[in-house]
This record gives sequence, structure tokens and C-alpha cells, in this order.
Amino acid sequence: MTRTRCPWPGQDPLYIAYHDDEWGVPEYDDRALYEKLVLDGFQAGLSWITILRKRNDFRLAFDQFDPNLIARYNEKKILSLLQNPGIIRHRGKIEGAIGNARAWLAIMEKEGFSNYLWNFTGGRPIQNHLQHMKDAPAQTPLSQSIARDLKQRGFKFTGPTIVYAFMQAVGMVNDHLTVCFRHRECARLEKNPESVPKGFRP
Repeated sequence: MTRTRCPWPGQDPLYIAYHDDEWGVPEYDDRALYEKLVLDGFQAGLSWITILRKRNDFRLAFDQFDPNLIARYNEKKILSLLQNPGIIRHRGKIEGAIGNARAWLAIMEKEGFSNYLWNFTGGRPIQNHLQHMKDAPAQTPLSQSIARDLKQRGFKFTGPTIVYAFMQAVGMVNDHLTVCFRHRECARLEKNPESVPKGFRP
């Protein structure tokens, strides 16, 4: 049986798998949220499929996105990353990832990164009911508010458009089209937390 899904993955198997298995699933793991936010920052000016194809190389280059390690990166490590063809070699974004790791550590010490982010939505995913792709906003007042707060805490490459894309990806907002088979499945994850795969629970 052919499934109806959001049109944006096209026919790319990697993109389809990401849409079907990851995008819109509520994510509560502190480290995983940091990884996704940083990768969304690297996406700025590029397409997400470009980042997705390089994600494994990014994970190898950035120590599996362990903020505790990344926060200690020095100039030698930055120069090494700038020579790595498997990632996006942009000094500003690399330095942003390092600064974001340090900001993440500060939030973790006070309240936890997952708690910090999910408090913006009251701890529950926002359930939208989009009929067409054109109905999906590029940013919202909430993403603007989160972006401002992240900036105040020292985060870089986390503007309101990047933050909204991040919110969609980690399930803070369910923006699967209503005709997409994943809309109902992702909505169910809010109602039945035990159905969330291991690693996605708070």
C-alpha cells in the first residue's frame, strides 16, 4: 500500500527515511537536542539533505557531538576541522558549535537542556494541522522568543528560522501535513509517551 507523506523528501531514500523515522518525533535527550541544533546551524544557507548526507562524517569529526568534549576544542582542533572534506568547512559555524557547547553546559548545570527547551511549549508538542506545505511558517513568535533567549545565553546560528526548523525536526511542533501518515503517528507520541522509542523519553 502506498503511503501518503509530506512532499518535501521527494524520492530520495535517505530523505524519506529521515521523514518517516525522525522528523517530528519528540526528542528529549539533552545531547541529541544539542546535535540537532548545531546541525541546523550548519544548514544555514544550504539544504537539509546536504547536511543529512554528511551527518555521519559530522558525528565522527565532532566526537559524536559530545558537548563536554566540544567545549574544550582549541585552535588546533578548529584547523583540523577546516581541513575535513566530510563536513561543512565554515570557521564561523565551527566556532559557533564550540560556543554553543559551552552555553549548553551552562544550561545543563542549572536546569537541563531538554527541560529548558521543552518549557517553552509547556512540555508538550504543539499539534498543528497543516493542509499544504505553503501553510508551514518559516518562523513563529515562539521561535523568535526562543531564538532571542538562546542568543542571550551565548548561542550562535540559532535565529528564529533555524529555531523553527529545529522545533519541527525534534517534535516540539508537529508540522507533518494532515494527509501524511506520520501526522497521526507523531501526534500519538504525545498522548502515549510509552510508545516513544527508547532514547526519546525524558
